[in-house]
Amino acid sequence: MPLLLLAGRTQAQDPRLPTQKPGLEPAPLQTQQLAADRPPTDTARVFSLQDLADLVFANHPVVKQAALLSADAQAQVQQARGGFDPKVGSGFDRKLFGGTDYYNNWGNELKVPIWPGGIDLKASYDRMVGTYVNPEHRTPLDGLAGVGLSVPLGQGLFIDARRSTLRQARIMVTAAEADRVKQINEVWLQAAKDYWNWYYSYQQILLIQEGVNLAETRFRGISRRALLGDQAPIDSVEAQITVQDRQVQATQLQVEIQNARLLLSNHLWNRDGQPVELPTYAVPQAPPISPVDSVRFEQLRDLAANRHPTLIKLDAKIRQLGVEERYRREMLKPKLNVSGTLLSRGDFYRSEVPGYYDFGRDNYKLGVDFALPLFLRQERGKLQQTRLKVQDATLEQQQSRRTIINQVNGVYNTLKAYERQLQVQTQTIANQRILLQAELQKFELGESTIFLINARETKLIDLRLKQESMRASYEKALAELYYYAGTRTLGAE
Repeated sequence: MPLLLLAGRTQAQDPRLPTQKPGLEPAPLQTQQLAADRPPTDTARVFSLQDLADLVFANHPVVKQAALLSADAQAQVQQARGGFDPKVGSGFDRKLFGGTDYYNNWGNELKVPIWPGGIDLKASYDRMVGTYVNPEHRTPLDGLAGVGLSVPLGQGLFIDARRSTLRQARIMVTAAEADRVKQINEVWLQAAKDYWNWYYSYQQILLIQEGVNLAETRFRGISRRALLGDQAPIDSVEAQITVQDRQVQATQLQVEIQNARLLLSNHLWNRDGQPVELPTYAVPQAPPISPVDSVRFEQLRDLAANRHPTLIKLDAKIRQLGVEERYRREMLKPKLNVSGTLLSRGDFYRSEVPGYYDFGRDNYKLGVDFALPLFLRQERGKLQQTRLKVQDATLEQQQSRRTIINQVNGVYNTLKAYERQLQVQTQTIANQRILLQAELQKFELGESTIFLINARETKLIDLRLKQESMRASYEKALAELYYYAGTRTLGAE
């Protein structure tokens, strides 16, 4: 039944008792019952759960915002790779005073970091000439070229700050992806709940309005019978009270469905990033009520225990701290850096350069650097702190896994309870229909009252409302089951 039927409700009737009027023909009492479940006749107006998923996953701002997490993590990886970028540097200084060329210094260096062993490959060209240049730095007029390596033999041989930063940044890509999935799952869970709240509000207004129509029809029939003298006038007052009570409910439910539509509209955005409203003519789909069998439940349990975004993020954190711990252990070693450079005159490319000025084992520079803190308190403190963080993250992961599994089990138990309740509720509604039909027949025979008929019909409406509430609650619990398992019922994972 369209939502537009909410407008223009019948106003309350005058409660004055009807008086008997002669010459009127008998009027039969309407015995129509509340309609059974029926799908919307106009399927083009149905706004399905899949339609909602398509809009949420494509246009929701939070979903787009979650995608930035992965992009930010990739940017951090690129930033960490910058520690291995080749670097070229050049510097020039000259002093000329009183006709004396004090110094003319020009230094150039190309430094290329190499991943294994923290080795740096260096190529240089220096030209330092002048009257007052330090003899140990003075070069030939054509300059001095060099090619060499700097190798850490102690601290930094197996891992250094550059490699630690890059490895941790790569691990954080996994953590960022888990964060992205978790945020999208949260958005979808709330959207699904709001959808089924809208469904329940829509079903409420349908049932109550149908109850209003039935009560009004019964009121008109009883009023005519009272005018003919076939019915007690007080019965029309009883029928009118039922009409008025259901009209009040319909008015209240009209506000509730408007609010439910507004809440659902919070999740609706177009491709241009503009908010859109759910059309007033849109109607929700019928709940599929798809039972979760034991096979699917075990799959969800396995997914929750091993691939839940929270657990993936904690696992990434533990692996990241593992890299940090390895780096901190490396820092306990003494610093021992060895550097060697083969030298040649700057014009080494010329064939007439004597061999003893060219690159060879007799032309080189060699350097050794050694340092070791005597107590290593700073390094040992940082290592201990990192190990404590690893323990903390491991314990948090254990507790989170147990909590997640129990949440999945709890929601699954709720779903199974709803399935049993819905079966019983369907039987109860069928029995109540039989009871109402029998009461209507007894009323036609003069063996019942309008009060009992209204009571039976109100009870039937309440049972139907409870059935729709359980259906909506079942679908919301199903969405929670998938959420606690770390996935979604609809859309791309």
